[in-house]
Amino acid sequence: MLNGFYSKKITELRDKNNMSVKELADGTDVDEQTVLSWETGESVPTAENFYKMAKLFGVSMDVFFDAEEHKKSIEKMNGMESLNQLYRIGCGPSSSHTMGPEKACILFKEKNPNADRFKAVLYGSLAKTGKGHCTDKVIENTLAPTPCEVEFDCLKSDIEHPNTMDLSAFKDGEQIDFIRVFSVGGGRIELEGSKSANEPIVYKLSTFKDIKAYCKEKKYRLWQYVDEVEGEYIWDYLRVVWKTMKDAIERGIEDEGVLPGGLEVQKKAKYLYNMEHIGESAETRENREVCSYAFAVSEQNASGNRIVTAPTCGASGVVPAVLYYMQLKHGYTDRQILEALATAGLIGNLIKTNASISGAECGCQAEVGTACAMAAAALGELFGLKSDKIEYAAEIAIEHHLGLTCDPICGLVQIPCIERNAVAAMRAINAVNLASFLSETRKISLDSVVETMKKTGLDIRSAYRETSEGGLATLNI
Repeated sequence: MLNGFYSKKITELRDKNNMSVKELADGTDVDEQTVLSWETGESVPTAENFYKMAKLFGVSMDVFFDAEEHKKSIEKMNGMESLNQLYRIGCGPSSSHTMGPEKACILFKEKNPNADRFKAVLYGSLAKTGKGHCTDKVIENTLAPTPCEVEFDCLKSDIEHPNTMDLSAFKDGEQIDFIRVFSVGGGRIELEGSKSANEPIVYKLSTFKDIKAYCKEKKYRLWQYVDEVEGEYIWDYLRVVWKTMKDAIERGIEDEGVLPGGLEVQKKAKYLYNMEHIGESAETRENREVCSYAFAVSEQNASGNRIVTAPTCGASGVVPAVLYYMQLKHGYTDRQILEALATAGLIGNLIKTNASISGAECGCQAEVGTACAMAAAALGELFGLKSDKIEYAAEIAIEHHLGLTCDPICGLVQIPCIERNAVAAMRAINAVNLASFLSETRKISLDSVVETMKKTGLDIRSAYRETSEGGLATLNI
């Protein structure tokens, strides 16, 4: 995490004490590269690091935590990445367990072209559900033809993030490189002590309150804020995103057979799509078709096929299902769909930035709950609702997913994940309908619900956060 205030203060105190980088590193039991990363703002010291530095410099720890300066520093850091870092195109079944590790391995392989052997050690959720998510296969395939040993460490608990992975490179029996990687959700990774794997901040505003106020001042719809920030490129990108989403639906409703992984789960999208019966009501038809589209994408994801994270692989069926259905029903143009995707992306980005989209970190509320909020916001845009009503629709969607556990059976993104995508797609439609009637009566802001979701997620026992140690994951089928 970048932090100019900490970096300047550490450099200032080191210079004042005529201390070299090596001396500070030795005194705090870290390497010189870590000290340099502190001083360049690429990483922030731990509480223990601050304590050791305070003793070395002969100052109070309060020196490092000047409230006013720290506040200014945090304000400078606020912001969000491009929507291309939320909507990621790739193969399932899990953005955090396959796409994230794949990206880390690509980076590590490029950095170590002369390595003759690799080793990967998985911790936390990556270790406990990695087999079901095929994490080991993704790592081995990505690093091939160089051999890689994959180790699952399910016991280590003192890790910074529940999706933690160590990668080591070897040459002639000697270790030549090492990195620790955090797969933080949506296919995004962070490297310990470095921001090098992350994308630049492009949105200066990172709360819905601020974005809404800005749009009101400019007389913008939410998607126009995206257009102003990201420019024409984002529309070209979203065009590919939408095509990929539609392709996944159209493949899925023609697909048959059994999902891989050993649970013998039958693919149901085609069956559901074709189950029209005589006298079917409009409401029943809507439910059946929307759910079949959500099943289609989710089953493609579970099969390891190409999908779009929205915001994750495990929740990839919700947004495309409602948008595809509404386009067919009402004849919305592709451009209108792209504007809806931009609005949805803005909501997903806010949640990613201020809470989490990682099931291992905050439970399924962070994945399917976020997807439901994104879909509700997208529908609000399609229906031409004002920002207050779009905010309320997204807030309803998240509020009624609070506390949702992430407990897939056998660690596979199948049960209950696939049905959960379908349920959330219908809930998004309900949320936007309710918001269109009752937005004037709401008492809770979207920002406050996002903050609550993060607190709730951190309170959920780890057994219910993608570890296969509690809930449905413990059932024998």
